[in-house]
Amino acid sequence: MMNRQISYRGFEIHVQLTEVAPDMYSVTFQITGHNVGRLSTDGAIVTVQHGPFTMRWAYLVAEIAGQAAIDVLIGPEA
Repeated sequence: MMNRQISYRGFEIHVQLTEVAPDMYSVTFQITGHNVGRLSTDGAIVTVQHGPFTMRWAYLVAEIAGQAAIDVLIGPEA
């Protein structure tokens, strides 16, 4: 498994890749920070659909999905 942590607007997006075939990965992400944690619904581990992906695409798709989820939680930037 490969992990990456990305900071965005005061939150952390935790991305985890799991190799499912040679050079192909399934990917999950979790948002933490502020009042969001592992035990809250908002901090749930989310599986990115329509994979598997190459490593670069897996990280990109998870980062964009995590950023979109944070934007929904706290609203658009001013």
